[in-house]
Amino acid sequence: MKSSYISFFLILIFPLLSFSQEKKVVFIILDGVPAPELENANTPYLDQIAELGGYARGYTGGEKGGPTETPTISAVGYNSLLTGTWANKHNVWGNDIVAPNYSYWTIFRLIREARPDAKLGIFSTWEDNRTKLLGENLEQTGYLKLDYVFDGFEVDSLTYPHDEQKDFIRKIDNLVSFEAAHILKTKAPDLSWVYLEFTDDMGHRYGKSPQLTEAIELADQQVGRIWEAIQFRQKNFDEDWLIWITTDHGRLAPDFKDHGGQSDSEREIWMVTNEKNLSSRFYSGKAAMVDILPTLVEFLEIKVPEDQSKNWDGDSLLEKK
Repeated sequence: MKSSYISFFLILIFPLLSFSQEKKVVFIILDGVPAPELENANTPYLDQIAELGGYARGYTGGEKGGPTETPTISAVGYNSLLTGTWANKHNVWGNDIVAPNYSYWTIFRLIREARPDAKLGIFSTWEDNRTKLLGENLEQTGYLKLDYVFDGFEVDSLTYPHDEQKDFIRKIDNLVSFEAAHILKTKAPDLSWVYLEFTDDMGHRYGKSPQLTEAIELADQQVGRIWEAIQFRQKNFDEDWLIWITTDHGRLAPDFKDHGGQSDSEREIWMVTNEKNLSSRFYSGKAAMVDILPTLVEFLEIKVPEDQSKNWDGDSLLEKK
């Protein structure tokens, strides 16, 4: 009788109990990949992710001719993603990263302030992403500290001798992707940034070419390692993973060698994600680089101070439930 009563009680309260999966995010920047070249390359892993969620073209560069106009330069684009603001606010105008305005918090500081115990990781072929853009251990960023750091190999010219063909960058990208996949699979940071550079190097050197196509297809394989690690976590642990992949800028048509200006092809970016709950704006061609941060924040359900969110130039690309 007592056992039956307990069973009946559990049946009554079970619908009232809510079980939520732990949420994790990894975002990946593949540097300088033009959308038309991506779409013509053989990218089975990116295709697989897009089939689960979505793929769309978008834009960077702010308002052309307006106060938010932003150079289509790498570090500038990264910081627009990280802060959800254009260069007139975050104050990064070039790859020298002279004086970032840390008043506009990055996604890493937002999650660290909201969830001090969150595990944060960066896996990057460019050390300045951590030391200058994120401002790790700086007073201006609240002494932000990351838990998993894998970068700086591009300054180690003994282990990775620099060559004109940029083969050392290809090797570093590969190393970074393996380590990112390993840490995601074994440690599962709450938020991770993976940055791979080789595609941009091949764009600058060769433009629209077999070499650029080959670099894009190599990047797809590197993304594939990370995607397989995420799939392992989803299968074996009670975790809800969002992967968001983009590029920081387009390239000047028709040869796709240069970037930095405001031509349509330089401003054009793309986004790939496994997220199914995407708004119609995601597919409209009007999704912007600055929309990514609000999207990640909404997925992670981070509580953001109003004095931060009110300054964002973007909006979430998730469909309102």
